[in-house]
Amino acid sequence: MAIPQSFIQELLSRVDVVDIVGKYVQLKKGGANFMGLCPFHGEKSPSFSVSPTKQFFHCFGCGKNGNAIGFLMEHAGMTFIEAVKDLAQQTGMVVPEEQQSPEDRARAAAAKAKQDSLSDVLEKAGDAYRDQLKITPRAIDYLKGRGLSGQIAKRFGLGYAPEGWRSLASIFPKYDDPLLAESGLVIVNEEDDKRYDRFRDRIMFPIRNIKGECIGFGGRVIGSGTPKYLNSPETPVFHKGRELYGLYEAREALHSAGYVLVTEGYMDVVALAQLGFANAVATLGTACTPEHVQKLFRFTDSVVFSFDGDSAGRRAARKALDGALPYATDVRSIKFLFLPAEHDPDSYVREFGQEAFAEQIKQAMPLSRFLIEAASADCDLQTAEGRARLSSQARPLWQLLPDGALKQQLLSELAQLIELESAGLEKLWGQQAASDQRFAPRSPSAATAPSPPSAHAALGQGASADEPRAFDPHFGEASAWSSDSTYAPSGYSVAGAPAWPRKNPNWTPNSKWGNNRFQREPAPVYTGPRTVPASRADHAARLLLGNMALWESLTGEDHAMLCALPAPHGPVLAWLESEFHEQGALGWSTLNERMQAQPFAEDARRWVAQDRIHHVVGSENATPPDPQEARQELRRLVSMLMIDHLQQLKNEALAQHQSGQDPEALARYSSLDKRWRELKASSQ
Repeated sequence: MAIPQSFIQELLSRVDVVDIVGKYVQLKKGGANFMGLCPFHGEKSPSFSVSPTKQFFHCFGCGKNGNAIGFLMEHAGMTFIEAVKDLAQQTGMVVPEEQQSPEDRARAAAAKAKQDSLSDVLEKAGDAYRDQLKITPRAIDYLKGRGLSGQIAKRFGLGYAPEGWRSLASIFPKYDDPLLAESGLVIVNEEDDKRYDRFRDRIMFPIRNIKGECIGFGGRVIGSGTPKYLNSPETPVFHKGRELYGLYEAREALHSAGYVLVTEGYMDVVALAQLGFANAVATLGTACTPEHVQKLFRFTDSVVFSFDGDSAGRRAARKALDGALPYATDVRSIKFLFLPAEHDPDSYVREFGQEAFAEQIKQAMPLSRFLIEAASADCDLQTAEGRARLSSQARPLWQLLPDGALKQQLLSELAQLIELESAGLEKLWGQQAASDQRFAPRSPSAATAPSPPSAHAALGQGASADEPRAFDPHFGEASAWSSDSTYAPSGYSVAGAPAWPRKNPNWTPNSKWGNNRFQREPAPVYTGPRTVPASRADHAARLLLGNMALWESLTGEDHAMLCALPAPHGPVLAWLESEFHEQGALGWSTLNERMQAQPFAEDARRWVAQDRIHHVVGSENATPPDPQEARQELRRLVSMLMIDHLQQLKNEALAQHQSGQDPEALARYSSLDKRWRELKASSQ
């Protein structure tokens, strides 16, 4: 929805740019204008001017200028609509919403009220945690032992959650208030309705959004308890896959430093800020997602991912690469810093100093080099087979890059390693992509998906669409494997009709004795004697539980989608991911012991047991499946689940556009549709 220009002019006439900028920059009167240090670049003498008469800001050093809306977009990383809504809220104005029905406006207002209520509850809890820190010597001693000062603890709002099970009851008189559970502060036992605090005996790190509002917490255990870090659950105001810890506190430092340093933990961010690197942020207990990268590039054109040098750090870096590739344009810089295995950023700076760490950042590995390193994993480039494998592993990474000079240069480098001409390699990859699309399996969702032209036409004309629904991991899959004694070409089966009998069950595709237009579907990859799993999600969970090392073959987008699956699959996979980052790849017997107290333990055991049903006696010594085949099977399963997930998101975007609820729904639909089609083409 386009916001009328008349409303924007009225809005700007009601706000004072001096007040808006003054919330972020210390201003002093200097003649007719106000002056301060520019928040967009580092400077020692003020060259940043704000004019109350012209309602305009201008920096004579870097050239940044604009009105109040432009300042929020540049400094706070807001979109245009977000900045307009933020200013409108401050002035009591209502953004025009003529295209929304009264019901939609009522729902939006209710959602906004709920978010405000949750933020108020979280802010009140944060104040209580900070008060507790002041009177708890044990917590103060812990922070001092980690080298943190009281000043830095105040800047990040650090606090302490007491040991008691119901400490928040003294802060919130109505301990049974549903908002306490919805905000993630209180856990409710569904069996007996008993309630207790989620965070107990932990150093508390408030998680703030870009406006500075508390949206959740991270808790670090003081002693040797587990888990070491505990985060708030997903709530209407907190989404781990979108938020970054420390981004609010790092905004000004990002402009002065010229880059953002992405680390792995809260303590790294706080410690680095004290040691002179206030431009550090951290992901919130999950892999770096494309949403994280997109948000970072609102503030800077240079991102450095810093990881520990151990295997867990390499795994995290690999996921960050997947999230960063779609945004690696020719004018952006993305690097990967790997410290020695015995160091994290905090310990490295304390031992070697700021200059040494800054030099490490300068020498960090460029994205292009890390892409080649990731694609070359397990490839013997001295053999034709190894170079062919490099081609197979490099293609999906290279295709994620946006068009530009970087993409073409990487094509040339990869072609040299594979020992093909650049044009020949690009042609080969194009043929493979076309082949993937041609032989991609059909699904019910594909039959209903509009083509790009018709999709935009439908959006413009308000055509009907499927109602948005919860993500179903079984969506679009067949109820069982087709019988080998019958043959029905893809696209020719009719519900309720018998499949055509196959004249010769041993017919060989492309035989000179038969018609080769209809070829037999390839048999599923063998991964051990088992019955057919109940669903794709069951099957994927079984593979990952049985071979935890397969996590390394998944991208950050895959991880986010799998962990968002409905229970019990999502909680199992989220727990498995956390175990993987903490412990590395564990065997099933060890996992089985560690999940004893988890509510999903029985489901996990049932999925793994499916591998042993109908076990054939005497097959114990059979050759196990090739790990590469297991990776390929998991890749197919995850791709099909992702296709269904993207279809659901497309339906939601279509419905939101038709209702006028979201002015960006059309662009989001187009992006989702493009991603959906690319995945369909490569999902064979």
